[in-house]
Amino acid sequence: MFSPNMNSVPEEAAVPGTVLIPMRFVWRHGGNSVFLCGSFTQWAQLVPMLPVENCDNVFQTVYGLLPGYHQYKFYVDGQWRYDESEHHVTGEYGIVNTLHLSTDDMDVDTETFRRVVRVTDGTLTEVVPSISETDLQASRLRISAFLTNHTVYELLPESGKVVALDVDLPVKQAFHILHEQGIPMAPLCDVRRGQFVGVLSAFDFILILRELGNNASNLTEEELETHTISAWKEGKAYLNRQNDCHGRAFRRRFIHAGPNDNLNDVALKILQNEVATVPIIYSSSEDGSFPQLLHLASLTGILKCICRYFRHSASSLPILQLPICSIPVGTWAPKIGESNRQPLAMLRPSASLRSALNLLVQARVSSIPIVDDNDSLLDIYCRSDITALAKDRAYTHINLDEMTVHQALQQLGQDLYSAYELRSQRCQMCLRSDSLHKVMERLANPGVRRLVIVEAGSKRVEGIVSLSDIFKFLFG
Repeated sequence: MFSPNMNSVPEEAAVPGTVLIPMRFVWRHGGNSVFLCGSFTQWAQLVPMLPVENCDNVFQTVYGLLPGYHQYKFYVDGQWRYDESEHHVTGEYGIVNTLHLSTDDMDVDTETFRRVVRVTDGTLTEVVPSISETDLQASRLRISAFLTNHTVYELLPESGKVVALDVDLPVKQAFHILHEQGIPMAPLCDVRRGQFVGVLSAFDFILILRELGNNASNLTEEELETHTISAWKEGKAYLNRQNDCHGRAFRRRFIHAGPNDNLNDVALKILQNEVATVPIIYSSSEDGSFPQLLHLASLTGILKCICRYFRHSASSLPILQLPICSIPVGTWAPKIGESNRQPLAMLRPSASLRSALNLLVQARVSSIPIVDDNDSLLDIYCRSDITALAKDRAYTHINLDEMTVHQALQQLGQDLYSAYELRSQRCQMCLRSDSLHKVMERLANPGVRRLVIVEAGSKRVEGIVSLSDIFKFLFG
C-alpha cells in the first residue's frame, strides 16, 4: 500500500481545508487498474494498481476521494470486472461497484483503510486515527468476556497427534525427534512417576550448543550421546542458578492447563510464564493419576477463535480498525514507531551462528530478521530452526563462530538469494498501515508466530509484531 499523493486527488479537491478519504481498492485475482468515477463531482480516472507484497495475484491501490457517492470497476487482463462480493449496480458504465463516503461516518467496511488526509496549503497531511480510552477499554472488555466464556475444549481438533518424550531419553535422540516431526517442542513424561513433568524445546538445544562451545563446559559431545533429558534439565537449573537455600537445583514448575479452563486464563498463563505453548492434561482420577495429554494450546489457536467470532462484527470493535503504527504493539526499529519493549534486533547474513544464538537468548526473542546492507528483509532465523542441526548429528562438526547465518539457513534448504517461494512462506510480512484486525487474521494462521513489518517496495524492516505482542495489547 502507498500513501495518497497529489496525483491521486481529483483537481477540485486540491484546495486548502478539503477533507479527503483514502480508500484502498483490492482485486484478488490479478489486475491492472481500477476505474473510478464520482457522480457528484463528474470526474473519472483510470488508476493503475500494484501487486501486494507477499500476496500472490493480489493487486491494490490507494486513492483519495471526496465525500459523496462513487462508482468503480476493475480492468483485468483486457476485460472489465466488478467485485461480486461488494455492493454493485447497473449504471452508465455497466455493472459497477458503489460506495458512499461521509466525513461523519468513516465506517465504510472492514476492508477500508481508515485514515484522513487533509489538504492544507496545497500539501497532504496524514492524520493517524485514534480512539478514545473509553472505546479502547470497551473493545478489550468484549474480547476478555468472549475468552472467559469459552473453554479449551474449543481448541481441541477432531483428530491429530501430540508427541511426548520420556525424560530418560538421550538428549541427542530427543532433538532428532523434534526435527523429524517438525515440531519446536514436546511435553516430557516421567513414566516411573506416571506424570508429565515439563517441556523440551528448541531453546534447550540452543543452550546445549552454547554450552558445548564453552571451553569451561563440563558437557562434552560424547556425553551428549547418553545425557538424558532429565539430567539436562537438572543441569540447566544449575546453569540458570535456580537453586534452593541449600544450593540444590529445583525444577521449574510444570505449566499446564485442563480442558475446562477458560481461554482467558490459558492466554494469561502463556504470557505470564513466557512459554509458547501449554500442554492440556486430563485425568479422570481425583488425585490426577493416569493423566492424558490431549493437546498443546497456543496463542495461535486462541487468536483464531477470536478472529472467527468477531469476523463479521469487527467494525463494532474500534480497537481492531486501528493501523498497527498507531498503537503500542510490537517492536520497532528506531524512529519508526513506538516500541513496547527492547529495540529491534536484526543481523546480516554474514553474522556468525553464535551471534544469532546469543541474540536469541539475551534479547529474549524467538526470531531475528536477516537483512541486507539497506536493512531490507532477506530471511528470518527462528529458535526452532536450530533443530535442523540435529539431522545427521551436524552439530558435532560445526563451529558456531565460523558458521554464518547464511550457511545455517542453507541447512534448512534455504538460500537467501533463491527459493523465493519457500522464503515467502517463512518471512510473513505486513505493512505499518495494516489494521490490527488484518494483522490478527494473518497471525491466526497455523505456523505463523510473528509478522515482519516492512516498507512497501523496498521491504526495509520497520519492526516485528508477534502473537504475544497482540495479546499483551488486547489485555492492556
